[in-house]
Amino acid sequence: MPVPKRKTGRSVSRSRRAHDSLEMPAASVCPQCHQPKLPHHVCAACGYYKGKEVVETD
Repeated sequence: MPVPKRKTGRSVSRSRRAHDSLEMPAASVCPQCHQPKLPHHVCAACGYYKGKEVVETD
């Protein structure tokens, strides 16, 4: 089984993990009801997508 020849330094492992942080999902505003929604998704509050009602909501 292969074994590392040298110890991995602190800066090497931290640089490798620099892109592992969590990010908030992108949010846009619905033009119909002005609630936050995910881009390219149907608005959960009003059911509109691209100015047309796609999902009927109560």
